[in-house]
Amino acid sequence: MREETVRFFTDLFRNNGPVLEILDADHSFLNADLARFYGVSTNGFSGSDEWRRVSGLRSLGRGGILGQASTLARQSGASRTSPILRGNWISEVILGEKLPKPPKDVPRLPEDESLEQLTVRQLTEKHSTDPKCSGCHRRIDAYGFSLESFDAVGRFREKDLGGRPIDARVQAPDGTLLEGPAGLRHYLSHQRKEAFLRQFGRKLLGYSLGRGVLLSDEPLLADLQRKLSARDARVGAAIETIVASPQFVQIGRAHV
Repeated sequence: MREETVRFFTDLFRNNGPVLEILDADHSFLNADLARFYGVSTNGFSGSDEWRRVSGLRSLGRGGILGQASTLARQSGASRTSPILRGNWISEVILGEKLPKPPKDVPRLPEDESLEQLTVRQLTEKHSTDPKCSGCHRRIDAYGFSLESFDAVGRFREKDLGGRPIDARVQAPDGTLLEGPAGLRHYLSHQRKEAFLRQFGRKLLGYSLGRGVLLSDEPLLADLQRKLSARDARVGAAIETIVASPQFVQIGRAHV
């Protein structure tokens, strides 16, 4: 699972791919084991050590990072999905929204969904009615609910461990209807495109400079976003803007 993500991003940067492919790519890199796990034909694979670029994955909810098992498993509980973890990850990591820490006295959700009479979504919605928590949950839960078609390790499912049908239709915080993973992918790459591009710029700039992004970097971030939009949002535009910036040049001189 991890190798898929590494190969996906390596290919994106080496080939100057569109930044939005991070969300809505129709391809990924699979070996035979991961292909079987995703329900993809293994015809043509010579062995489990062979990795291939496979297209046509969007219809299966795969392709970009939202459908990669590494992402889905990392943002889950040990034995059940977690719409809260997945939604919080999308809000903070993908969109760059800052959320306050949860209150210390909020009870945890049950770990084993198969023993519960309610679905994980119903348990989360009940949990989120607490006035101390509802403000943040209104901002994040819909994103997590739209990914409930994937189990705790990122395998597609139509029913949960208790045999209950999965409901992945939900309204985003702005009222947009999200039809499962495909709806979330479209929403993030269209309605929330600018927020995503800005967050991509922040993450890439911080990584490139080896430090946190500062208030003085705001003009560079604004320039990054303009360049991404003007050049069909390809990663090369962001890289060129960063390496030509005073911030990057000064770090280079400091190491000479």
